[in-house]
Amino acid sequence: MDDKLSTAESKAYIKKTIFLSFGFFASTLAWSVYNAFVPQILAGYIKSTAVIGLIMTIDNVFGTIFQPLFGRMSDKTHTRLGRRMPYLIIGIPVCAAAFVFIPHMDSIWSLMAVLIIFTFVMSFWRSPAVSLLPDMVPDNFRSQAGGFLDLMGGIGGVLAFAGGGFLFRLGGFPLPFLMSAIVMILALILMLIFVREPKAAYAHSENEKAPRAKLPKGKRTNLLFLLFAVFFWFASANAVETFFTLFATNTLGIDPGSATLTLAIFPVAYIVFAVPAGFIGAKFGRRRIILFGLAGMLLIFIGMTLHSDVWITRILLFVCGLFWACVNINALPSVVSFTGEESIGTFVGYYYLFSFSAQVVSPTLFGLIRDLAGHYNVLFVYASAPLAAAIVCVALMKKEKRAEVEAA
Repeated sequence: MDDKLSTAESKAYIKKTIFLSFGFFASTLAWSVYNAFVPQILAGYIKSTAVIGLIMTIDNVFGTIFQPLFGRMSDKTHTRLGRRMPYLIIGIPVCAAAFVFIPHMDSIWSLMAVLIIFTFVMSFWRSPAVSLLPDMVPDNFRSQAGGFLDLMGGIGGVLAFAGGGFLFRLGGFPLPFLMSAIVMILALILMLIFVREPKAAYAHSENEKAPRAKLPKGKRTNLLFLLFAVFFWFASANAVETFFTLFATNTLGIDPGSATLTLAIFPVAYIVFAVPAGFIGAKFGRRRIILFGLAGMLLIFIGMTLHSDVWITRILLFVCGLFWACVNINALPSVVSFTGEESIGTFVGYYYLFSFSAQVVSPTLFGLIRDLAGHYNVLFVYASAPLAAAIVCVALMKKEKRAEVEAA
């Protein structure tokens, strides 16, 4: 099979990706509003920052446990609407309704009940939603499609912070949550109108089990190396994203507002380079570009330990965002390239199992290290270690076949 797509095919897949991105856009918008405003709502009931932080990790814990489960379940779901869409049709309206109620709860117990419902149901439909892209887009266009998807997610994040902040000033907490709920419902409507799952993805009858190919030993080993690499690079990036503002205020001597704006440079650079990173990964091989991105991030993090200048930090963060796009945009397509259409949801679940596990473990681990060190100077020293481990894991992947590994 020819790996190159014609211009007409590329345009057709770009169009499909745009429609598929509505769900990802709505999900990112909702999570950004959740992370921005829920801690402030919780602070009205809970004085302990540690307890608030613990509550805010519920989504990661649920993601680790339930997203692999529901991704696998969606592989085995056969309906007239497809394998994935039933999960979105049930999950998105429930999440939208829960989101509207969050700022109106009058006790910590009712608030916790709604938060748990929201985070659980988001885990219910996230893996099936993400699985739609590899279901409908061939392997040789998934990196490019992933770039478009992350671009839409980035726009959703920007809208959450800019639009959510504006709406909060107009009407307090309820308006940003209402905006997000409306966007989620509109996204579902647009997907129902424009997205049609391929019949081949659910052609098996209810009495016929879809074939499940067993991975050869070499390919299975490569997959494990890749998944552990995902764990390590998310452990690194999540620690930086979580603790950078504290690092900046304590080490660089800037105020929290300036520290937050400085950190914002990182995701802005990521958004700018999301689409190019997908095309570069498709052209030169995802594994090669992931290694390039990881090596670049490692050099940046080492550089961060050698100075205390704010402007140098900002420049390095921007460049780091470009390298992070090379890694993250090509990650999920690499994982799902190890399977066929019968198990895409399962492999999306594997990806989230390892990435969310890292986001559960890493903040606590760094917190313990920082407490022992007594200062935040160790942040980028800590973040460099898992990056180095990720590089080793990716480098150990054997090049069995270009279609399986190098292009994957």
